[in-house]
Amino acid sequence: MPLAGCSSTHVDAVTLSYISCGPVGNLDRVSDPEVTTPSFDLSPDHVELQKWVHDFAADVVRPAAAEWDEREEFPWPVVEEAAKIGLYSVDFIATQAFDETGLGFPITMEELFWGDAGIGLSIVGTSLAAAGVRASGTDEQVGEWVPQMYGTPGDLKLGAFCSSEPDAGSDVGAMRTRATYDEASDEWVINGTKTWATNGGIAEVHVVTAVVDPELRTRGQASFVVPPGTKGLSQGQKFHKHGIRASHTAEVVLDHVRVPGRCLLGGKEKLDSRMARAREGARSDGGANASMATFERTRPAVGAQAIGIARAAYEVALDYAKTREQFGKAIIENQGIAFALADMATSIEASRLLVWRAAWMARRGKRFENAEGSMSKLYAGETAVRVTGQAMQILGGNGFTRDYPVERMARDARIYTIFEGTSEIQRLVIARAISGMQIR
Repeated sequence: MPLAGCSSTHVDAVTLSYISCGPVGNLDRVSDPEVTTPSFDLSPDHVELQKWVHDFAADVVRPAAAEWDEREEFPWPVVEEAAKIGLYSVDFIATQAFDETGLGFPITMEELFWGDAGIGLSIVGTSLAAAGVRASGTDEQVGEWVPQMYGTPGDLKLGAFCSSEPDAGSDVGAMRTRATYDEASDEWVINGTKTWATNGGIAEVHVVTAVVDPELRTRGQASFVVPPGTKGLSQGQKFHKHGIRASHTAEVVLDHVRVPGRCLLGGKEKLDSRMARAREGARSDGGANASMATFERTRPAVGAQAIGIARAAYEVALDYAKTREQFGKAIIENQGIAFALADMATSIEASRLLVWRAAWMARRGKRFENAEGSMSKLYAGETAVRVTGQAMQILGGNGFTRDYPVERMARDARIYTIFEGTSEIQRLVIARAISGMQIR
């Protein structure tokens, strides 16, 4: 099947320079900048994309979901199938980056995670590392490193974004991983331990955030590419998780890892200039914290993932309520069940609108005045937890067993109030945006 809306030609470095790999593309300009109101009427290309990903999720992902959840292993065969059709590829994310509505990525995420969250995250996990390169790197660095994160069908590669640490999750200012410049060899020496890294240790390319100047705290951090085969990088503990178990999550240990100077994303001249302004107390333009710059690009996409899980659980519960009979009638004929389903459907629709609005705003280059990106992730994540839990309740004892998928969906959903910014952190970001105050 041809890739919806995607040219079969190889993506060159110029095209790669536009890839954000997050929820939306981030081109410098769009063809109709006067458009100020979003339209969420899906174009024929969007409908084709939606069906294409949905069919893959239904035919390939869902049948494999329970097996890989039980195995708690990276689902290489399923990702290989995604690569064969072009879903796991640089070409695909480049094509969606040129979508002027910004809806390509959210549509893809929702349909893929409707299939299964663990496998879905295995397919899209590399995009977080690619987003890290785009957020901080030069066009040349994007063109060099992003293709190496994907490889080709039959020779798959992975990327890993390494930011969190045992003592530095939400508090990025507590980061301890240190990068020191060796001027004699034009190399950076990196030491530290990262945790909760998707694809950590099994990826060919790792993107690592580290402290360059501890006195500047978050403004003294930078991102580095650790190329394939670099000595000193190893996998630490692999985590056995409550949910999204098909996705590989592990510690990454960096022991005197030496990378060439060109692996500093953005380059040393830009870093030196940014830190000089920070030391002088001037506000840095383009000098956002390396980790936060990446997460800001990915939050609406994460919200779309949560919507996919919620929608899947809602559909199971709706079908069950229409066919399960108690006291001589389908249980959906009881208002308690019917109203619960109505609330579930409403929350899912509201979440999707928040995510699509944030994706559209980001694509148009509009500033999130009221932290719309965080709003979308917060509401969608909490909707996923609430809806999957309610689905289990509607299924009763059956919902608590692995004979029905809502048990797995409820486990998978729980992470969406925790990773890439906990619900509490999202509320803090939103509160600061709407108040203009430094709430702590």
